[in-house]
Amino acid sequence: MPVAAVPGPPARARRRTAWVWPLLGIGAVLAVYLVGRGVAELFLIHYGNPASYAKDWGGPSLAGVLAVHSGPGLVIIASGAWWWRRGRRTQS
Repeated sequence: MPVAAVPGPPARARRRTAWVWPLLGIGAVLAVYLVGRGVAELFLIHYGNPASYAKDWGGPSLAGVLAVHSGPGLVIIASGAWWWRRGRRTQS
């Protein structure tokens, strides 16, 4: 029995994926930086000394500083966990 040929994606779709990979690479580097910066901020500030973080972005309050510096990393980790769980659920 002959096998029907399956047409490949159009040339336009192939060209579109060529520029997606560099964007994903840049996004991955940015995500690693933001997560690392958020974790480092938790160790670098002196919680008992408000002068150590008062002039940082989000200051003078500790909550604002942590939201600005650690918030993006927390969002990246949460969305990555959601994406991973969603992919695992559809495979089962």
